[in-house]
Amino acid sequence: VFPGTDIVQWLMKNLSIEDPGEAIHMGSLIAAQGYIFPISDHVLTLKDDGTFYRFQAPYFWPSNCWEPENTDYAIYLCKRTMQNKARLELADYEAENLARLQRAFARKWEFIFMQAEAQVKIDRKKDKTERKILDSQERAFWDVHRPVPGCVNTTEMDIRKCRRMKNPQKVKKSVYGVTEDSQSQSPVHMPSQPVRKTTKEDFRKQITFLNVQIDRHCLKMSKVAERMEQWSLYFMQYQPVFSKQEVPEPWISDDTTLWDIEMSKEPSQQRVKRWGFSIDEVLKDPVGRDLFLRFLESEFSSENLRFWLAVQDLKKQPLQDVATRVEEIWQEFLAPGAQSAINLDSHSYERTSQNVKDPGRYTFEDAQEHIYKLMKSDSYARFLRSNAYQDLLLAKKKPENEQGRRTSLEKFTRSVIAF
Repeated sequence: VFPGTDIVQWLMKNLSIEDPGEAIHMGSLIAAQGYIFPISDHVLTLKDDGTFYRFQAPYFWPSNCWEPENTDYAIYLCKRTMQNKARLELADYEAENLARLQRAFARKWEFIFMQAEAQVKIDRKKDKTERKILDSQERAFWDVHRPVPGCVNTTEMDIRKCRRMKNPQKVKKSVYGVTEDSQSQSPVHMPSQPVRKTTKEDFRKQITFLNVQIDRHCLKMSKVAERMEQWSLYFMQYQPVFSKQEVPEPWISDDTTLWDIEMSKEPSQQRVKRWGFSIDEVLKDPVGRDLFLRFLESEFSSENLRFWLAVQDLKKQPLQDVATRVEEIWQEFLAPGAQSAINLDSHSYERTSQNVKDPGRYTFEDAQEHIYKLMKSDSYARFLRSNAYQDLLLAKKKPENEQGRRTSLEKFTRSVIAF
């Protein structure tokens, strides 16, 4: 085991973090995924004190293991009841989950009990210290996949969405997979509220919702192949495997000339042509981004791109500067009477207004997504048709054509001399 202060110091030293709060935030993200865990409680956060932590075994890492099922959780809880030790007694919420699972798997509970009994017999053959460590690691694994009520399940929810939500724990997945209100999840938090029983209507609603999600995320293989083929045709000329490059590939020749050319303020013809593939290609190229900004200024809509860039920069700010930067962005782009007001729909504006009350790096996520779609569907198409982009594209093609004509003339002259 090791104290939380050692983790904070290690993160600050090896990741060049100056703010202890930033290191604690980074360590809490690692703990939330279960790679380190406290041995004293079930809350997977990092504390900058003498609280002891332990490394999770690689077998239990979220990146290495499958998504466990409710039957696995039932076996684990059942096994805990067989191990007659005070430190392994079930908590109130675990006892409640065990009772629910026992009702749900009543027909095969005998099989679950036999599995738990077999695992207990195997564990008893191990050394006492080894068994103690394994028990804590297995407990931490279930703290990640079946967290304590009030904690976010990081394996099911996007941390950015959780940050944007006003109340991330309002809706929580039960052990059945049926959505229930958090007030009926545990009598520990709401002793005066009776536990609401799941009904057939709850199951029907959940099944309908899951069917919609499956249909929404399914894509035919023919469509996948078509998009892959289209992507390959777009980027074939940029891949040294498929086409000969004018400059050697840095990863093969250790020649950094290509990187210098890509970062130069004089873009090549390939770079300019690549901006026409998507708006992402324009935004990630500094020269293309500046040209796009000048185009938007000519259309009196540059505040959209400046807001998008400001939000991108906010995500890289130290934790101590986030609140100040959020207020500056709000006053510049979204506050009533703002100097560079952007056009948001009512839904995005309302959510952003709520998020500003509790500022964070992802406070403007909804507003940024709305502005991005607006630029992609409207401004970007006009940018590709603008004289600024077309003139630059033609200017970069001319030297290439002239070089080709000179090469052809030289070949013809040599052939005449040889004749």
